[in-house]
Amino acid sequence: DPERTTCPVAWREGKAVSQQQFLRDIRALADRLPDASHALNLCEDRYRFMIAFAAVCLRGQTNLLPPSQAIGVIGEIATAYPGCYMLIDSACPDLPLSRIVVGDNDEMTSYPTPQMIPLLPEQHVAALVFTSGSSGAPQAHPKTWRNLVQTARLAAQRFIGSAAANIVATVPSQHMYGLETTVMMALAGGCAAHGGRAFFPADLRRALQHMPSPRVLVTTPVHLRACIATALPFPPLDLIICATAPLEPELAAAAEAALGAPLFEIYGCTEAGSMAWRRTVETPIWQFYPGMHLSRRGGVDFVHGEHLDAPVALPDMVEDLGQGRFRLCGRRTDMLKVGGKRSSLGELSARLLRI
Repeated sequence: DPERTTCPVAWREGKAVSQQQFLRDIRALADRLPDASHALNLCEDRYRFMIAFAAVCLRGQTNLLPPSQAIGVIGEIATAYPGCYMLIDSACPDLPLSRIVVGDNDEMTSYPTPQMIPLLPEQHVAALVFTSGSSGAPQAHPKTWRNLVQTARLAAQRFIGSAAANIVATVPSQHMYGLETTVMMALAGGCAAHGGRAFFPADLRRALQHMPSPRVLVTTPVHLRACIATALPFPPLDLIICATAPLEPELAAAAEAALGAPLFEIYGCTEAGSMAWRRTVETPIWQFYPGMHLSRRGGVDFVHGEHLDAPVALPDMVEDLGQGRFRLCGRRTDMLKVGGKRSSLGELSARLLRI
């Protein structure tokens, strides 16, 4: 973000990474990349993922972001994109692909800082994000640079405002939720992301201790339960963001009490990215980001937004309440009858979790 050139882009081992250092790291890696159209970005360290992500884009290439690190899934994607190579920072899948190791190279620190911030074409396909379709095969969803930037800015506008927040996340960067709320929030939203891997509650606590306020935790219901169960004291948080699975109000309230910060849920899908929010302890109703709205055709709900190339069909059934508000009614494919009454697997899961 050119307007926030003095803000760090990441935190590593308690030290801020400046935008100038980030640009040097990108250029140094970009010069090492082979000529290709696609790169499998498998970096697990978030800062190394960010370097790889940006360097691939700078070379006019597209990041392939697999839904898991399972060798079978990665192999399927590699087969679908012949000539691709891997970017790794840890154990490497045993696949017949060329690989580039993204590490902490001392040569990067002396690399000349670019005089200008690189600009990417709006319609450049920065990433292909994968989900598993009904057949189980990975399904690709292209994400242009414009789409990723605008979605991150909408989320930052809603949750962060003008503050340069520091974000710790339990969600991998290859996941659409993790990509938007950490990597793109840093590249386009004026925030800074924790650069390591934070998964267990003790990891989160340590990462938060090494960053100044305002602090934001991006996580999932599973991780929230783990954090509450440990009863560890956490550094002061300013915000908690949760997604990927239904969050019951009781868990949201317990998380707010234990972590001392307001919790907001994000609603989204891989096809469209994040699009709506709610304060779970206050309401079951979702509110769209500004400029987004619903339409219905043939019994299917579509979401519209200026940053979307076309209306996107939602995987869920929703009740449009007007003024950008809606209620989730469950997945279109998950509706079933119980005792003669319609319900959804999501609702039944939520009830079982309460029990």
